[in-house]
Amino acid sequence: MRVLIVQNYKKTGLGQIGAALEEAGAEIDIRNAHLGEALPSGTSDHDAIVVLGGGQNALDDANSPHFPELLALMREFADTGRALLGVCLGSQLLARAYGADNLIGAAREFGWCEVALTGEAADDPVLSAAPARFSIFQWHDDTFTLPRTATRLAGNMVAHNQAFRIGRAAYGMQFHFEAHRPLVRQWNADFADVIASNQPAWLARYPAEEARHGEAADATGLALARAWVATI
Repeated sequence: MRVLIVQNYKKTGLGQIGAALEEAGAEIDIRNAHLGEALPSGTSDHDAIVVLGGGQNALDDANSPHFPELLALMREFADTGRALLGVCLGSQLLARAYGADNLIGAAREFGWCEVALTGEAADDPVLSAAPARFSIFQWHDDTFTLPRTATRLAGNMVAHNQAFRIGRAAYGMQFHFEAHRPLVRQWNADFADVIASNQPAWLARYPAEEARHGEAADATGLALARAWVATI
């Protein structure tokens, strides 16, 4: 299987998604769209697409001029039944691609936060791999309304729409299930200035937060990653 990875921001990392793809023997084609690397003109050369997160919002076409082309590519993957995964910003872009409203600055979460599955998730091929309630890493300020054709799969009190599916296997996940403990530690280093500005107590709290949530969150994240890869 050949999987397209779209990077929208520096140093985001694949984490658990990369581990699951490696286990499955996938060939990974990474496009650094934020650096101007070209996106494919269609879906024929790839079996699936992963659209990663970023510090910009999903409406920021001025600073991310690849967004309109990426939206069209995401719709083509979803509409042809190919597997798609949008994480954080990627989920917001998937919502935008299907006519939902992006709500900028309306839902701030950072750190390990609890998410609850909906009833529809019980028989979903991917979200059913997670517990009914679980803590998972979050880092976002924005949220979105649910696309009209989507099935809502998870939410919480901060962001009602935490996970959804469109069609056979196009998934948007607001939470960073790919962010296992090594990746979070790397973000702590790579984005130290941003974190210190926006979450000044985080680095002091981090060891206790990791000890409390990290092991279970890592297990849930890997289970979700493996379940999504199985849809390819």
